[in-house]
Amino acid sequence: MNLLDANDRKGHYPDSWYAATAQPLAPFAPLTGDRVADVCVIGGGFTGLSTALHLAERGFDVVLLEAHRVSFGASGRNGGQLGSGQRMEQDGLERLVGQDDASKLWHLAEDSKDLVKDLIAKHNINCHYKPGIAHACFSAKEVREEHAYAHHLQTRYGYNQIETLERDALQAICPSPKYVGGSLDMGAGHLHPLAFALGLAEAAAEAGATIHETSRVTQIERGAKVTVKTETGQVTADHLVLACNGYLGDLEPKVAGRVMPINNFIAATEPLGDDVAKVLERDVAVADTKFVINYFRLSHDNRLLFGGGESYGYTFPSDIAATVRKPMVEIFPHLKDIGIDYAWGGTLAITMKRMPYLRRLGSNVITASGYSGHGVGTATHAGQLIALALSGEVEGFDTMARVPAAPFPGGPRMRSPLLALAMTWYALRDRLGV
Repeated sequence: MNLLDANDRKGHYPDSWYAATAQPLAPFAPLTGDRVADVCVIGGGFTGLSTALHLAERGFDVVLLEAHRVSFGASGRNGGQLGSGQRMEQDGLERLVGQDDASKLWHLAEDSKDLVKDLIAKHNINCHYKPGIAHACFSAKEVREEHAYAHHLQTRYGYNQIETLERDALQAICPSPKYVGGSLDMGAGHLHPLAFALGLAEAAAEAGATIHETSRVTQIERGAKVTVKTETGQVTADHLVLACNGYLGDLEPKVAGRVMPINNFIAATEPLGDDVAKVLERDVAVADTKFVINYFRLSHDNRLLFGGGESYGYTFPSDIAATVRKPMVEIFPHLKDIGIDYAWGGTLAITMKRMPYLRRLGSNVITASGYSGHGVGTATHAGQLIALALSGEVEGFDTMARVPAAPFPGGPRMRSPLLALAMTWYALRDRLGV
């Protein structure tokens, strides 16, 4: 079973609140016949669209192939949080790669936030960007750790946009009985991810990139030039960019062994009306400290967008709304009877260390994926780093590529059941509060 087909209709966005509220683009024509280009990009999410945009702006002839619609995958379905730093926290990165590269990775992450904001402004993308992400903790121990980490960012990296919150301060932002403190990062933010991605697609096309939708890649032939075949045509290019993330399938086994797809789910409630203040007193996003994380924010039409629950097989649960309602009601018991108007799933990709996997796979093949739930900024920035690397400016890409990336135990075939066992254990720890 291919994840491109497992849960979705060919060429259609999921029935999400994002798809219902984004301004749609007219479909891009499928690839037909033979095409020659400087660069062929496979995948029309944040990474692929950003790569195509930044290469086209530099004068490259770029062809982007998307199996369904642009931003069909995680880029158009995620929680919309533009977080600070890398997915791994800085103290962990210091131990993993040393202080010098950890500092470079911090600054690259700050660049990623700036890039998203700059692209929104430059291309006039109406994606409802708002500043602020609160990190919410369940125990006094977690609060101490959160505050210590905020202090670490302030003292070692000079990051002064994060505020530590005791219980009352967090409750003034998010009055859930479950949370006992945390932090507020006003340098981070949240947005409508599908609207942002569609804006990138429009900007890339205007810059001269050629985008083909409903153009699934069936075969890649590598050599001095790369030939990429679809069911109705082929592209011969000097360079190939793999930007498939959780939908890579069997196209590249070396990446598949280190980047694994998992599913995550989001629900959009009915408009909350007077209940808004009982959920969020400020228009910031929230992410909590559970291993199977809860993340949520208000939409611009006053719905609660709540993400929670994961699965590790190919198919989504039959009742996604019920899957998400369970953790939502744990956080907000007063919403137990609230209506859910939209519920959808999406496939993201994780790595063992939760750091993105950026690599050269030969002289003319390059890849970026595995953003582990941190892709709004990181994936967009990866596209820019790829464009810079193909233009000869390699420092940023090479810094990311130096991060160690161990393969998943069991390889592509056994990684999913082994991870499911591990995640079951972590989910039990979440329930027990360990």
